[in-house]
Amino acid sequence: MIRPGSKESQNYDNNSQKVYPQPIDENMNQNVGSMIGSIFNSISSLKAAYIQLQEAHTPYDPDKIQTADRLVIDELTRLSELKHTHREKNPKPVAASPQDSRLLKEIQEQQNLLKTYEVMVKKFQSQIQNRDTEITHLQQQTDEAKHRKSKLEKKLKQRGLLNKESEESDEEENYFSIELTPSLFTSTADNAYQSIHDFSKPLINMMKAAGWDLDAAADAIEPDVVYTRRAHKKYAFESYICQRMFSGFHEESFSIKAANATVSNEAFFHQFLAVRAMDPLDVLSQNPDSVFGKFCRSKYLLLVHPKMEGSFFGNMDQRNYVMSGGHPRTPFYQAFLKLAKSIWLLHRLAYSFDPKVRVFQVKKGSEFSEIHMESVVKNIVLDESAERPKVDLMVMPGFLIGASVIQCRVYLSDVKCTE
Repeated sequence: MIRPGSKESQNYDNNSQKVYPQPIDENMNQNVGSMIGSIFNSISSLKAAYIQLQEAHTPYDPDKIQTADRLVIDELTRLSELKHTHREKNPKPVAASPQDSRLLKEIQEQQNLLKTYEVMVKKFQSQIQNRDTEITHLQQQTDEAKHRKSKLEKKLKQRGLLNKESEESDEEENYFSIELTPSLFTSTADNAYQSIHDFSKPLINMMKAAGWDLDAAADAIEPDVVYTRRAHKKYAFESYICQRMFSGFHEESFSIKAANATVSNEAFFHQFLAVRAMDPLDVLSQNPDSVFGKFCRSKYLLLVHPKMEGSFFGNMDQRNYVMSGGHPRTPFYQAFLKLAKSIWLLHRLAYSFDPKVRVFQVKKGSEFSEIHMESVVKNIVLDESAERPKVDLMVMPGFLIGASVIQCRVYLSDVKCTE
């Protein structure tokens, strides 16, 4: 037992003072708890605003993006205010209990997450600015295209090449935004050959129905052609169509007499755009005696021989109607107009370039060249050890666009075909 007043008693009293706990400040704990609750609420609101910002990008909605962006900024501002408020009220560090340490770790985790959100928000804001710049640039291009379209419309109206239906068409803007490029000419040439191929079918069918000897007719078009298969004689009729339809192609007038002897490159391209957007029969119904109308009339009379037409229809009524300046609405003539339109467009486009597109042909017996020629039969087999095959029949001419070559289409002799 320790006696009072002894040395041991004094030491005990001094040591016992160190174990008394300090009073706990309840108000401070309440403030910290309130602060943490406010932080969590702001973080939750920030998450919700961030999700809205993401959703506004798919699909892209500028109004929703701006609204969500404002919400994100408001929550970030609120968190910043909470941080400053906490620092003002607690300028010096306070010893933290284990519970406070856990809460501080959670706060630190939320702050790290907040930094991630801030980075993503800045990224989205940058994307919004880029999109806005892109939209402004596209709007300027659209305005310029509309201005060019308006100028083209005025010029086409003066020439009587634009009707009301085409003015009101939603597709017209696509036609007037076309640029003059070699690829445009290549696709137009492909369409022209497809039209030749399409028209040869009703022509051959009508010859069959009229009792024509197709073998003899093919030999008359180009004699001494050795066809690998009998079905290949159809290329003789395609060659016949090309010979007549491309006659005069190298001339600016296309062998058609017109009031305006000289036409500018721009005017040729305007004519291409106008006719391309319309049905050929609609063009002719507006102005049967236009340059296009005269072209269709002269090519029909050249392509369909009087004896041929007489055997087809038993009379010359359609031919006489065309010669008198009309354009009949018969199925055969309408099929011809699709062909005529494709060749006319190709000619208008060829003279839209500067320098002009040049047309070239190859003679029968010429050695086959992959650079300037393309076989109309796709599944041919060339023997590298044997002599180069020869051209037996030129089906469609080729074209030169500056240094670019659009191959002419030919039928080759002495070649094998795979099945």
